[in-house]
Amino acid sequence: MPREGCRWNDVGYWGKKRKLLTLPYTYFLGTQTVSLCQLNCMSPELMMWFVLATKMAVTALFVTAATIIAERLGATVGALVATLPVSAGPVYVFLALDHDSTFISSSAVASLALNSATAIYLTAYVLIAQRRSMWLSISLAFVMWLAAVLVLSPVQWAAWSASALNVIVFTACTFIVQPFCFVRIPRTTRPWYDFVLRAGLVASLVGVVVTLSFQIGPTGSGVLAVFPVIYTSIMLILHRRVGGPATAAVLANAVPALAGFGLALLTLHLAAVPLGSGAALIIALGVSVVWNAVVYAIRRCQALA
Repeated sequence: MPREGCRWNDVGYWGKKRKLLTLPYTYFLGTQTVSLCQLNCMSPELMMWFVLATKMAVTALFVTAATIIAERLGATVGALVATLPVSAGPVYVFLALDHDSTFISSSAVASLALNSATAIYLTAYVLIAQRRSMWLSISLAFVMWLAAVLVLSPVQWAAWSASALNVIVFTACTFIVQPFCFVRIPRTTRPWYDFVLRAGLVASLVGVVVTLSFQIGPTGSGVLAVFPVIYTSIMLILHRRVGGPATAAVLANAVPALAGFGLALLTLHLAAVPLGSGAALIIALGVSVVWNAVVYAIRRCQALA
């Protein structure tokens, strides 16, 4: 239910009732048309562009930072920055402003199930990028991701089944990518405009994905809603600069860190109703940060051994 002080506008639509795939202020809840609560002080169109601009700016900032950190401090640290919930986090904040805690809890289960598709995407790229070009590696990995999303999306997931899926997928993917985690990233010199170009590339990719989603119907929109734009941006930026194996090392380190995002989603699901959406989001963020810190400590021990 929308909160007081909001009015309903028929802006967002498409989706399945039992699971949530989100784009900023467009909710995909299945076969039924869903209206969208917009704040009285802002028109629906202005709100849509505001959220899109925010998502583009935040994603561009974090991806650019992650790639620079990876080049300076290594694949592990860059991967840990990239796997923080900088894309899904703002979406859930906007959802929490307009919906009750039960809605947030249910949406987290759907996101948890589809988190495993991202792990498959990263693993496929890590394997293919060892010998293939950037475009071929990304394209084949995208095919694997798309197949996983289309298989997982129609399923009505419960918390236990989505968690079990993540345990199975991440265990297998972590084992597969483990040999590729310790490739050193060669140092490169960057011109002064490199930061602007990176940020512009990422922001453009986010804008294209979000804008295109409004034009291609419910099925395609639901798929694009969970497109791993941050990891794709890292592939596009780093592969050309440092090569496939070094880029694959960053994303190989991201696989076990991404499992922490799944744990954060499970925490959000369990805590949203008893504690409220705001507290649950803060706790989930803390879980993600602590998990990444543990992963970093383990990687440091492995590197020193």
